[in-house]
Amino acid sequence: MYRNFIAPSCGYTQFSHEIIRHPRLSSDAVRLLTWQLSLPDGARESLSRSAERARIGACAFTRAKRQLKEEGFVHERRVQGPGGRWVTQQLVSNLPLSAAEAAKLFGRMPVPGPGIPAVGDPTPRSTDGHPEKDRVEDTSHPPSAPYLRGQSAPEPDTSEQAVPEPYAPPPDIPAEAHALAGALSALSPALRHIPPGMRPELAGLAARWLAAGHSAADIRAHVLRGLPGDGTPVHRPGGLVRYLLREVPPVSPVPPPPEPPSRTRLSARLAAARECEGEHLQPMLFRPVGGETLCPACSPVSPVP
Repeated sequence: MYRNFIAPSCGYTQFSHEIIRHPRLSSDAVRLLTWQLSLPDGARESLSRSAERARIGACAFTRAKRQLKEEGFVHERRVQGPGGRWVTQQLVSNLPLSAAEAAKLFGRMPVPGPGIPAVGDPTPRSTDGHPEKDRVEDTSHPPSAPYLRGQSAPEPDTSEQAVPEPYAPPPDIPAEAHALAGALSALSPALRHIPPGMRPELAGLAARWLAAGHSAADIRAHVLRGLPGDGTPVHRPGGLVRYLLREVPPVSPVPPPPEPPSRTRLSARLAAARECEGEHLQPMLFRPVGGETLCPACSPVSPVP
């Protein structure tokens, strides 16, 4: 393989071959280290900023920084400045340094001081205080009866306010409805967390179904049909059961069971035939002429032609 190399006249940095050919440094680690070493003297660019400019991702930067710290090319320490502010100092070297060698170089670095203060003297934060006058006319929702400063606010009139009454189940709820409401949580895992406080209300709804003629099995089947079947979680199982039992459908009449086929039902063609009372392996039908009970084969006297 032939190589052509033209030495640059300016803007170059000398690197050791050990950095470029290091067996335990990835390409991102080598690029991050050479990028830092190529910066001019006095530059305060952090490793994260160099990785951002070099198009190195977050995961690759973390891995590259760990490799450089393990090999001794990068060292870090946290120091507290005069104002109590903690800062992180980074040291990048073109040769691997031990922790003691890095500590000596860190000792020569000045501890960064506080930043540039704001213009003007510090002033305390304004608290408390009241406006000079009540700006009732400027508010978007002025009070109906404004009161003067120093006077207490009028007591709200609660005599005519409608207070919502809690749900009161009918007193004549049968025990079957209470038992059914308490057992609804065992029908499906989706109904496992029905609030216990809703059981009287659900018992009242179940009592309406029972009074209309429905059975407990009908109520359970109706609730199971209303549950989502695609695995959708039910966040309010009590509200879902209340919605399902809110409307009571009419009881559909039960169709009569079909009549079993009768063995004595004969077709129109054999309506006049009767079974022979003689001894036969199978039932023998014949058409009687004068009311006889035996077929011609079993009759002792053959009829006269």
